[in-house]
Amino acid sequence: MADLFTPYNYKNLTLRNRIVMPPMCQYSVKTEDGIPNEWHYVHYVSRAVGGTGLIIVEMTAVHPEGRITDQDTGIWGDEHIPAYRRLVDAVHSYGTKIGIQLGHAGRKAQDADPPVAPSAIPFNDSFRMPRVLSAQEIEQLIEAHKQAARRAVEAGFDTVEIHGAHGYLIHQFHSPLTNKREDAYGQDLALFGERVVRAVKEVVPEGMPILMRVSAQEYVDGGYDVEYCLEICKRYRDAGVDIFHVSSGGEGPIGSGGGPKAEPGYQVELAAEIKRQLEVPVIAVGLLDEYQDAQDVILSGKADLVAIGRAMLRDPYWAIHAAKALDGEQKVPKPYERGYRS
Repeated sequence: MADLFTPYNYKNLTLRNRIVMPPMCQYSVKTEDGIPNEWHYVHYVSRAVGGTGLIIVEMTAVHPEGRITDQDTGIWGDEHIPAYRRLVDAVHSYGTKIGIQLGHAGRKAQDADPPVAPSAIPFNDSFRMPRVLSAQEIEQLIEAHKQAARRAVEAGFDTVEIHGAHGYLIHQFHSPLTNKREDAYGQDLALFGERVVRAVKEVVPEGMPILMRVSAQEYVDGGYDVEYCLEICKRYRDAGVDIFHVSSGGEGPIGSGGGPKAEPGYQVELAAEIKRQLEVPVIAVGLLDEYQDAQDVILSGKADLVAIGRAMLRDPYWAIHAAKALDGEQKVPKPYERGYRS
């Protein structure tokens, strides 16, 4: 039986444990060029030193207008590659694997004027009215995801994650709440995301798994449920997604911060249902701050990996501390060993 510290293998991806640092925006780019800086380098490398199995770099925009804010990272040009390659090489040197989440904020791009979206529906009264994407622009954004994935491969990332959750662009296309188009992309709500997946698959190596983050349930009136999401995810799986990173929310005031009555593990059953129905590996996430809660998810078989978000912001060495608390194998860097001797 696998536990939190059992190595994980899928295709050419081998992780030393089942602990994932999920993408969490840092809003720390000091210019508008989207290039990660020393903050990002220290932030991610410290979690590799801290024993994390897989780090997924924050949502990284495939287009300048696709950032949530102008302080977000991007990968829309080849000039971004060297900074990511430096980061990847450092993370690898500490035995951790690293992926990158590729995304576009769509109507939730706060600094775009105007933002773009499948339909002219603003996120709320505080957000700008989005401009409707033309068929030609949709083609360009599919290509932008493809080229961003190519750059990620050139930078040395071990995997790429496509962002299809939390009310951002792909989620906007596959949600009936936000896609009121009358063309092919409105008649087939999974089409845009499916085409993005196929485009990414064209440029990643055969052995590199493709991850996708999805909101399995929306917490608004008329929002979709997990049964609807399963049908969308089948399309994404068949297009080339290997592992689903299962979250929820994003189309209303309740987003990734938690659903109604959110409590530790509140999204785990959503992940378990996608794993069971689609027969794919899944990453569970959602207030799994306590070591035993994360351990129990893996022991139960409801998910293959667990993502530790806010707790890892507070503690870069969460994985090492979890190993100590749960009697797992501790891989403490040699310079720190005396700090862990009893």
